[in-house]
Amino acid sequence: MCGRFIDPNLRGTELELSQINIDPFPRRFNIKPTQDVLVVPSDPAKAALARWWLVPSWHKGDLRDWKATTFNARIEDAATKPTFRSVWKHGRCLIPAGGYYEWTGDKGAKQPHAILSAGNEETLWFAGLASRWQDLLTCTILTRAATDAVAAIHHRMPVILDANERDVWLSGSDVPELGATARLRCHPVARFSLHDDGPDLIEPCDP
Repeated sequence: MCGRFIDPNLRGTELELSQINIDPFPRRFNIKPTQDVLVVPSDPAKAALARWWLVPSWHKGDLRDWKATTFNARIEDAATKPTFRSVWKHGRCLIPAGGYYEWTGDKGAKQPHAILSAGNEETLWFAGLASRWQDLLTCTILTRAATDAVAAIHHRMPVILDANERDVWLSGSDVPELGATARLRCHPVARFSLHDDGPDLIEPCDP
């Protein structure tokens, strides 16, 4: 599961927005499904913004008619699902992130946790799939069973790729263990609402 995440800090990198012909926008710390996110195909020069909620190319009707929850896709079965089958073969991408959130506890009193990189690289690279529906580029984030680092918070997590796995994923490999070595750190943060945003959202707090 990944329902909220954080823009990566791309300033000074080869993917800085101004370097790939995407109009810069303020960094966001509470990205929600249906918002635009950066997707990076095998050719980084073709990086683009895509709507985070995949709509398959074969969908008939209006955008609002697509009711399936497709901002996440399970890596274990996406290859055989009609919604993802085509883009599994031809729409692989990376979705860079500065971290993501999960919640624990009972409804009405849920505790958010920020999940961030524990390695030398600040950016997390999610495995993604991108689909062009009419003139709209859309995408989904692949998920897998949680590793020990986050299993106590949630049983699922994004497929987070290390440097070697990024090429493996983009080349079309079906290696099932992708994301198993992701180095992550987690801490509770202050509760926030749908519309809250800003760097203070990732500051640790007492649960």
